[in-house]
Amino acid sequence: MEERSFSDIAIVACGTMSPEINHLVKTGFLDTRHIFYTTPGLHQDIPELETQLIKYIQKAKLAASGVIVVYGGKYCYVNPDNPTRLMKNVVEEQGANVVRVEASHCMGMLASDEEMKQISTEMAGGEPVWFMTPGWVKYKTQVFKGWDKALANENFPRHTGGAIVLDGIGFLDQYMEDKPEEFLDYCDWMGITMQSYPVTLDRFKGLLMDQLNLLKI
Repeated sequence: MEERSFSDIAIVACGTMSPEINHLVKTGFLDTRHIFYTTPGLHQDIPELETQLIKYIQKAKLAASGVIVVYGGKYCYVNPDNPTRLMKNVVEEQGANVVRVEASHCMGMLASDEEMKQISTEMAGGEPVWFMTPGWVKYKTQVFKGWDKALANENFPRHTGGAIVLDGIGFLDQYMEDKPEEFLDYCDWMGITMQSYPVTLDRFKGLLMDQLNLLKI
């Protein structure tokens, strides 16, 4: 069966996933010319997230026949002012041929819950782990906007297994080589160690293909 093309598809994604998406463009898997990124870290600013998401989906609909939204659901959109409003509601309101990858958050786009459980066992003896993607490292100031050391101390140290970056693009090794002081400062700010766990992008590719196959174009 001939593999379908993304050439008439637009991608609207959280900027946190831009390292992986740009890699898939560079390697030829994503042959779209239309990619729109929202600002990384907008899970902390739901009104702005919704504003940017709707704006870029509308732009994307003008550029291509179908739109794939690369955003998690359960953990990326928590609306305290309207708790029953979900990410799927926002996406469904944008009309036909707009779909979203099936994942709760960006880590889930790279590894399943079961895989993450296995990784935490392998890398941290089953201790609690703070999972991240390369975008959480690259865009630290935006992803953790407004976090001071006190807030970091409340959240990170309880993850006694440290931070693990699900890395499908060889990002963290290069980052440690290019910016060793920045890497050490990041670990010091979190108060836990950080290490990479190499993954493939096969799961992410599969999630994108699933939505491409759902689009009626």
